[in-house]
Amino acid sequence: MKKTQALALLVGVDLGFPNFDTDLQELGLLAQTAGLQPVARVTCKRKAPDAALFIGSGKADEIKMLALDTGATEVLFDQSLSPSQQRNLERHLEMPVNDRTLVILEIFAQRARSHEGKLQVELARLQYVSTRLVRRWSHLERQTGGAGVRGGPGEKQIELDKRMIGDAIKRTKERLGKVKKQRQTQRKQRDRRNAFTISLVGYTNAGKSTLFNALVKARAYAADQLFATLDTTTRQLYLGDAARSVSLSDTVGFIRDLPHGLIDAFAATLQEAADADLLLHVVDGANPDYLEQIEQVQRVLSEIGAADVPQILVFNKLDAIEKGNLPLQLRDVFELRDAFEGSGRRVERVFVSAQTGEGLPELRALLASQAASLANEDIPQTAEDLA
Repeated sequence: MKKTQALALLVGVDLGFPNFDTDLQELGLLAQTAGLQPVARVTCKRKAPDAALFIGSGKADEIKMLALDTGATEVLFDQSLSPSQQRNLERHLEMPVNDRTLVILEIFAQRARSHEGKLQVELARLQYVSTRLVRRWSHLERQTGGAGVRGGPGEKQIELDKRMIGDAIKRTKERLGKVKKQRQTQRKQRDRRNAFTISLVGYTNAGKSTLFNALVKARAYAADQLFATLDTTTRQLYLGDAARSVSLSDTVGFIRDLPHGLIDAFAATLQEAADADLLLHVVDGANPDYLEQIEQVQRVLSEIGAADVPQILVFNKLDAIEKGNLPLQLRDVFELRDAFEGSGRRVERVFVSAQTGEGLPELRALLASQAASLANEDIPQTAEDLA
């Protein structure tokens, strides 16, 4: 029996910040990826979020009526809601209310395949749920206790649940710590072999996995959807011009307002990018918002300590760019702005199509020259060189 999709009403609040998604396009894609079907979209402007409902009571009444008219079974906000706002909205609208953070967590939970990925998602989910226990559910206000009941007389259910979640968070962190040590051992082994490491990074759905497959002839999962890849995959890539092999890793995609809990939870996976010798920053060259997406990726790279790792910008999906916007040449230089300081640096850029293969020879040649030059920087100088 086919499972019916939940119908979601999407809500976005323009608080005056730049790059507000007026069409809620990305939220709609996130909802569909999570298995929801958007049936209506509502946007409004506010100078600041309402402390109780995030939106005003009048707008909340409007959303309630629209949900009834469209048959929506839940409401999804593009911004993060506080636990109290979420609780108050559910009481006011009389239906489940979720936010962008929870939808991303749900997608990650569906997509994680490796043991490490599942642990990382579980940790982020537990940390999120732990903040939602504050009087959101009425059963948590009941007291428990007495003979044979753990927790002692008079202890509230919410206190028991908090302790259980706290214990689960501690256990998950311990297990992730062991995985992190294993990764560190693997990196040390690569360092001893003088391996040159390259990590693919970029906004979600920029085509990283498709490019990864095209470069190393692998069969990593790739699809035209958000967060198709969560688990890091590493393969050897032979660069003929440099007469050497390098390690190429495909990593999780980034997105606007990526929850900090996920960044923290995926620290072990994202460390691949921070420890890389070179980053291939893959950009959806056909997306009109590619500049904003580049900025969002730079922000996450700064947060994980990878801002100073050398980069090559790979403008992918050349086959999807309109003829009037096609580049005059496949290789040039791009001014990459720092996400926080505003300063810039010039980096190499190459246009490719991972689907058709156009531009891949140029990318391979650029990778070979970068690998050779960066490797030479690490070779200890002899006394004759210094003379």
